[in-house]
Amino acid sequence: MKNIANLPSPGITNYIPHSKIQEFFNVLEPNFPTWLSEYINTPEMLHQQYISTTCGTIYSNLFESDFFYSNLDHSVGVALIVWHFTHDKKQTLAGLFHDIATPTFKHCIDFMNGDYMTQESTEDLTTQIIENSLEITALLSRDKIKISEVDNYHLYPIADNDTPKLSADRLEYFLAHGIFTYRTIDFDQAKIFYRDIEIEKDKQGVLELGFKTKKIARDFIRNVCMLSTIFHENRTRYSLQFLADILKKLNVAGCISKTDLYKLKESEITDIIKQSKYSDAFDEWRNARSIKASNTQPKNTYYIRHPAKIRYVDPLCRGARMSEACQLAKQMIDENLSYDMSQYVYLDNVII
Repeated sequence: MKNIANLPSPGITNYIPHSKIQEFFNVLEPNFPTWLSEYINTPEMLHQQYISTTCGTIYSNLFESDFFYSNLDHSVGVALIVWHFTHDKKQTLAGLFHDIATPTFKHCIDFMNGDYMTQESTEDLTTQIIENSLEITALLSRDKIKISEVDNYHLYPIADNDTPKLSADRLEYFLAHGIFTYRTIDFDQAKIFYRDIEIEKDKQGVLELGFKTKKIARDFIRNVCMLSTIFHENRTRYSLQFLADILKKLNVAGCISKTDLYKLKESEITDIIKQSKYSDAFDEWRNARSIKASNTQPKNTYYIRHPAKIRYVDPLCRGARMSEACQLAKQMIDENLSYDMSQYVYLDNVII
């Protein structure tokens, strides 16, 4: 099994980010809003530190990633970006809470629910989780903030907007995955990107994040396209559907409940898998170093054959969409969108 750095210790009662993550947060917002800490250190938010943003792929040798960047890290990063550009508490909390309903293995559960194209099926529980939290509701009541003002980050275009616009959510995961997970950029490059961003308006007058400098926007798109390919390429689609199908079978067999996916840590779920009849298949996936693809249906092994959501950005630069303002940017985006997902994808000797 690969050596994974920054795995969270059990029973953490306060959020203390890794020094590298703290350095990243200092880029996003040099003056940390101290009022946010109480909301971060609630049980529902702290549980998110046991969920990796890689949707479980970090546990397989198919992927080079070995730094555990948690869903709590991501959520705090989104909140800091929103605060940096708006200094609005309600929008910032909506950014913090946007993934509070994320289950173990993150978007694998969307694949389990058949939602591999939009990957939003788990968001429905956001309001319920906030409403059922004594700590969060007490803080909101104290601060005179309604749940309806923070339980849907889609209300705030700086926090979230429709693809391919740039929002805090999209910006955070393309920066963080670039730095920590796949090392496509370093801190210096991330700073160049971030310091060039400003709030702009699209042609309909709706706010979104955009760039001041065309070259920097183009370089950002290049990084996005590299990461986007990883997010939907064969090894990733296979891994998410593979884990989703194992979890579905364990759920049907009564070994894992859907509630468990929201209560247990990833380490506890993987322990259940390793003690099940799917342990051999799980080990084949964990130890694999390359994935196979074929135009013909494989026999006697587990395979997948379906597309997945393509995560990409076509940001504004001084009010103009980059695909319209820069031919090279358009070419990179078009190439990313044309990725072939029509083949059968599989590993040998995997039976589930």
